[in-house]
Amino acid sequence: MSLISVIIPLYNARATLPQTLNSVLAQSFNDFEVIVVDDGSTDGSLEWVQEVNDPRVRVFSYANGGAAVARNRGVKHAVGEAVAFLDADDYWTPDKLAAQWQALQVHPEAAVAHSWTQFVDEQGQVFSQGCKFIANVSEKDSAYRALLVTNVLESGSNPLIQRQALLDIGGFDESLKSSQDQDLYIRLAARYPFVTVPRYQIFYRIMASNSISSNIERQEQEALRVYERTFAEAPSAYQYLRTESLATLYRYLVLRGLESRSSPRLGRTLARCYANVVRYKPTLLKTQTRLMTTMLVKILVMTSLPSQQSQSMLAWLRHRSD
Repeated sequence: MSLISVIIPLYNARATLPQTLNSVLAQSFNDFEVIVVDDGSTDGSLEWVQEVNDPRVRVFSYANGGAAVARNRGVKHAVGEAVAFLDADDYWTPDKLAAQWQALQVHPEAAVAHSWTQFVDEQGQVFSQGCKFIANVSEKDSAYRALLVTNVLESGSNPLIQRQALLDIGGFDESLKSSQDQDLYIRLAARYPFVTVPRYQIFYRIMASNSISSNIERQEQEALRVYERTFAEAPSAYQYLRTESLATLYRYLVLRGLESRSSPRLGRTLARCYANVVRYKPTLLKTQTRLMTTMLVKILVMTSLPSQQSQSMLAWLRHRSD
């Protein structure tokens, strides 16, 4: 029986899957199984992974059900004491599992070990580093407080989770099409301490999208669902974090949208999100004046110029800021 089960939900990721899987097979910690859950791929991903000649890799194929469903299906097949999820376009450093497993052994009271994330583009080049959140394992609510405001773990490819804890909270919410990760982490943090491995060990790939405006609107709707339920259940001592969480959400959506290809529709979506940032945390206009001004200028460019011209103008603004 393996100590760790690594679950890779797979949907049309033929271009990135080899790097993802190889980053697991190259781990310095070798007592693991890999469970690939195909979620109705049609691009040859399933056929490629079925040809992988490694006894640690097991492949299961289902009709498309979405990421949360695929992850829960993987958990049902898992036999490890702990479970790690890895999206099929992300990858790890070779010491990721070893460091997180060791952290859980040193702190058996913790149910989750997490590391830090670096963001990479489609070619795998690092363009940004994530937050350096450190959970206080001696304080049960340390991670809970942070997660109420924002997803400090930053991706579904980050944590190593004790399997029994995952089963106890019921796994992923299959009704959510996004924000499933933060929802899961909040429910775990409400019951168990987290422990931090203070290293960048996860590479989270940001893929370009042709429908970023609708994606942002969907992310907004799903995140609001999570926050509404979370704060309905949160103790009164944490209710003051509600407006902070909403400001952080809308700030994230604006920054995410500004990384994408410009369009007037996207500009209008981001203008509404920007207004909500100011609504929920107006002090940002003073404490982060440069960032807030830059965001506003870029949004005005998006909304006032045709797509091609605004794209050129935004590229010029990015070049100047560099």
